[in-house]
Amino acid sequence: MSADKLLRVTEATEKDVPLILRFIRDHAEFEKALDRLSITKDRLNALLFGPQPGAEVLIAYLGEEPAGFAMYYFSCSSYTGLPNLYLEDIFVTPAYRGSGVGKKLLASLALRANERGCGRMEWCVLSWNESAVGFYERLGAAPVRDWTVFHMGKNAMDELAKFAEG
Repeated sequence: MSADKLLRVTEATEKDVPLILRFIRDHAEFEKALDRLSITKDRLNALLFGPQPGAEVLIAYLGEEPAGFAMYYFSCSSYTGLPNLYLEDIFVTPAYRGSGVGKKLLASLALRANERGCGRMEWCVLSWNESAVGFYERLGAAPVRDWTVFHMGKNAMDELAKFAEG
C-alpha cells in the first residue's frame, strides 16, 4: 500500500481532545514555549466544541498512528470582503516529518478555505524555524515583510479594558 493511501486527515471530534492537547504540548515544547502553556482539557474542549466554537482542528494519521494536527479558524478581510483561514498551529510529530503529513494538512486546509470562499490563508512562523519557512515557501506561501505582528497579553488587555469601562 502506498504512503498516500496510508495518510489521511480527519476533522477532530470531542474524543480527540486528549490527543490534541498532547499535540499542543509537543508543539509548545518544540517552540521552547512550555512555560507559556496554560491550556486545560476543559478549556480546549470548550474552545473546539462549546456553544460558540472558536477554532477547528484537523488530525493527520499515517496508518493508524496520529502524526500531526492543524488548528485553524476563520477571520476576514475588510479590504476584500472575503473570509480568511487563519492557521493558528500546525505540528507534525518529528518521526513523521518528511512523509507528506504537513503538506496533506495544508492541502486539506486549502480545500476548506476554498469551500468557504476564502481570499487567503495566513499564519505566523517563528523566524528561527528555517525548515518550516523553507517548507512553506516550497508550497507557494510567501512571508509578509511589510507587517509586524503584535500580541497583547491578558494583563495588558485587562488594563486597556479599564479605559472602555469609564
